[in-house]
Amino acid sequence: MTASPTRILLADDHALVRRGVRLILDAEPDLTVVAEAGDGAEAVAAVHGMPVDLAILDIAMPRLTGLQAARELCRSQPDLRILMLTMYDSDQYFFEALKVGASGYVLKSVADRDLVDACRAAMRDEPFIYPGAETTLIRKYLDKAGQDEPLPRKAITEREEEILKLVAEGHTSKEIGDLLVISAKTVERHRANLLHKLGLRDRVELTRYAIRTGLIEP
Repeated sequence: MTASPTRILLADDHALVRRGVRLILDAEPDLTVVAEAGDGAEAVAAVHGMPVDLAILDIAMPRLTGLQAARELCRSQPDLRILMLTMYDSDQYFFEALKVGASGYVLKSVADRDLVDACRAAMRDEPFIYPGAETTLIRKYLDKAGQDEPLPRKAITEREEEILKLVAEGHTSKEIGDLLVISAKTVERHRANLLHKLGLRDRVELTRYAIRTGLIEP
């Protein structure tokens, strides 16, 4: 009896990227894209609305980043496998992806070469790291562990990160409150905490910080 194809959610805020990646995946008999999303929030909603085996998430997306969406999906759908598809060749993002529960990290520049293998590895519960990165990344991680040096901690909480991203995208406090189901006054309090924690003065500086840390694209 032939096994059913792996059902994939593909999330990227660029329609052309989604189209190209979908062509790669749908050409394989054991893989099929069953849903698409243009941002992290849509990805979370899509997975709750239909059976999905594997989510492929871009890191830099509006509303929720791929990392934020992965964190939420791992909590609510523990059996779901997750791959990060990104333009960022970055150990910081790689370790963040591991921390939120992703099982693979694939660069967009070599997606045509690596993505299918990464999907199959994820479904076998095997990690996938893009070739060439393993030695450097694992050595850095082991060096830190061997010296009892903690991995860098985030300066802000997950909720503050969500609010920072939405503020930087230009949403008002009321809009953010509606999206996160909290009051506008609570949003204002979080924003004041962000300014204090990060030593910033206003929305413009928050936006610059969000760009530097990869929460939004310039």
